[in-house]
Amino acid sequence: WLMSDNMHHQWLLLAACFWVIFMFMVASKFITLTFKDPDGKFSFNPTGKGFSGNLIRQPLVHMERLELLRNVCRDAALRNLSHTAVSKFVLDRIFVCDKHKILFCQTPKVGNTQWKKVLIVLNGAFSSIEEIPENIVHDHEKNGLPRLSSFSDFEIKKRLNLYFKFFIVRDPFERLISAFKDKFVHNPRFEPWYRHEIAPGIIRKYRKNRTETKGLQFEDFVRYLGDPNHRWLDVQFGDHIIHWVTYVELCAPCEITYSVIGHHETLEDDAPYILKAAGIDHLVSYPTIPPGITVYNKTKVERYFSGISKRDIRRLYARFEGDFKLFGYREPDFLLN
Repeated sequence: WLMSDNMHHQWLLLAACFWVIFMFMVASKFITLTFKDPDGKFSFNPTGKGFSGNLIRQPLVHMERLELLRNVCRDAALRNLSHTAVSKFVLDRIFVCDKHKILFCQTPKVGNTQWKKVLIVLNGAFSSIEEIPENIVHDHEKNGLPRLSSFSDFEIKKRLNLYFKFFIVRDPFERLISAFKDKFVHNPRFEPWYRHEIAPGIIRKYRKNRTETKGLQFEDFVRYLGDPNHRWLDVQFGDHIIHWVTYVELCAPCEITYSVIGHHETLEDDAPYILKAAGIDHLVSYPTIPPGITVYNKTKVERYFSGISKRDIRRLYARFEGDFKLFGYREPDFLLN
């Protein structure tokens, strides 16, 4: 009787294990299907609808993102758009929190200010996010956030191998619109060099109508970014180009093995997940996200690109195709065709 009872419990345990494995496979298959477009290619839905708040699916979503990244990195046809050297330019973008073994790669126009605040608190410069003055966040002499480039080669390699590493992305074209508005239209931080030095340089080379006296237009900006010979102007503009160069150029995602890649469109879910994955969710919270601010706005994208030639849009896409493919953003057919 005792042996029979033990066997009964073993069968129950075995059945429970099979049930857990089966449910895991179903969830994984569901997400994999969600990631594939009709042609069978991986294509992530950055809105994240269907994944919100599910503790089982959330890790799988991030696993799928990293799997997609690895697959695209191995695609020889996209090598020139997905690979870059881990240069000083890249190392300058990566901020270090030694206390909690975290590396954060800065991708401007994707909510980076808030992540910097999180790291500043973790490094001990301030006790809470609310205490950090806005002018300190971007003052890298005072905010207590060392760049990875400030360490020796040995220390850099050690941190890249051992630390938790992450960065955030958003739809590449929507990010460019945000950069244009922030630097050349509103310029809330009063950075006059964008309007008085960079904008005139772009206008002189790329404006078709030389009699037009308006400030930099989005069409001028698109023509500059899509020019295969844009680098000679980039050199003149220096590090200011970080606001519009590709994620590949900023963070070298095919060369550096990142732990997590967050998406701006699903930040409400991704921010808590990143904090938990990094082991710091009990120490700090991500600032409150205003409702609707992270939602992809197709209407806005269409409005900004209306009137811009298909040739210029296709050239722009040709440059940013690596970003679209690596992070699962759908090709903007509504603009290209």
